[in-house]
Amino acid sequence: MSHVARLQRPASAIGRDDFVRVEGVVKRFGQVTVVDRLGLSIKHKEMFALLGSSGCGKTTLLRMMAGLETPTEGRIWLDGEDITDLPPHRRPVNMMFQSYALFPHMTVEGNVGYGLRRERVPRAEIAERVADTLELVQMRPYARHMPAQLSGGQQQRVALARSLVKRPKLLLLDEPMSALDKKIRQQTQFELGSILWKVGVTCVMVTHDQEEAMTMADRIAVMSEGRIVQTGTPEEVYEAPNSRFAAEFIGSTNIFAGQVSSESADRIACAELPVPLALPHAMNARAGHPVTVSVRPERIGLARADDLGELPATNGAIGQVEQIGYMGSYTLYFVRLPSKAVVVANVPRGVLVQMARAPDYGDPVRITWSPRSMVVLG
Repeated sequence: MSHVARLQRPASAIGRDDFVRVEGVVKRFGQVTVVDRLGLSIKHKEMFALLGSSGCGKTTLLRMMAGLETPTEGRIWLDGEDITDLPPHRRPVNMMFQSYALFPHMTVEGNVGYGLRRERVPRAEIAERVADTLELVQMRPYARHMPAQLSGGQQQRVALARSLVKRPKLLLLDEPMSALDKKIRQQTQFELGSILWKVGVTCVMVTHDQEEAMTMADRIAVMSEGRIVQTGTPEEVYEAPNSRFAAEFIGSTNIFAGQVSSESADRIACAELPVPLALPHAMNARAGHPVTVSVRPERIGLARADDLGELPATNGAIGQVEQIGYMGSYTLYFVRLPSKAVVVANVPRGVLVQMARAPDYGDPVRITWSPRSMVVLG
C-alpha cells in the first residue's frame, strides 16, 4: 500500500466541519441491525470515503443519506437542515450508482439533462448547463453519442455529469470504479477527483477498495459490522491504525503479540521472536500486560544472513525465505521464522540491486526494523 499515489488537496479547499452530520443512526431490517448507533461529521467540500468489506453497512448508510432508506433511529443533517424525513426528490442530494444507470435510448446530452427536464427548468438554461457540465467532464464532443457507443470510463463521466448538472449540495458515489478495468482505474481516480475538486461539491464515496479510498479521499471512515472503527486522513489511518482490524484492513501488516517485559516497560516479550521488541517509549502498563504491535512490510529491512548473520538484540530475527513476490518496483519476501511465524518484508528494487546477490528461495535472511516503525494497537 505504500506505493499508492495520493490526490493531494490544500486544507484551505475544505470548509466547515459539520456540513453533513449523522447522529446516532441505526438501521434494522427485521431483527438484523445493519447500521449500529453510527455518528460522523463531514466537512464542506470534503471528499469522504466509507471503506469496508461487503455487508459492513456502508452502502445502507449512503442510501439513508440519499433518502432511499429511512433510519430506524437517529437523524441526518445537511447544511444545517434535518433531512431525515425528506423524500429523495426534495433533498439537494444526487447519487451516482455503480452501474451508472444511463438511459440507453437517450443521447449523452439527453441523459445529462434528464433531471432538469423533470424539474421543468427552461429549455435554454438546460442547454447551457448541460453544455457547461459536459465541458467540465471533457465529454462535450460526445454529446450526440448513445451510451452504447462509449467506453466504461466515458459512461462514468456522463453519469457524473448527470449528477453534477443539478448542482447538488451533496454528491454520493456508490463504488464509482467497480465497473472499470483495472488498467484504467488509477487514471480515472485522479480524473474524477480533479473534477470534483474543481466543482467544490461535498462528496461521500462508498468503496471496498483500499487503494481507491487512499487515492481519492481527504478522510476515510473504516467500517465493520455497522460501526465506524476509525476515522482519519489516509496517512493517519495507514500510519497509525487504532486497532488490529484497521491495521489489517488498510494495506498489509505484520502483527506481533506479546507482553510487557518484566525487565523494562519499553520492551515487549514476544513468543514468535527470538529477541524482545524495543518500543520508542515506555508502556504505561504493568509487566505481563498483553500488547499487540503492527509493523508494515515496507518498514522491515532484509539482508542475506551470510552477510549480516548475527541475531539482532531487539526488533528482528533470522529466518528462511519461503516465498517471493516480484512486484516490479519492489519485491515481497515471505520469511519463515524458527517459531513458524511468517514475516513479510517489502524490499525496494533499489535495495536489491545493491546486493551482491538478492536472497532466493530457501536462503537464510536477517530481518530488522526500528522502534519507530512499530504501532501499538488498541
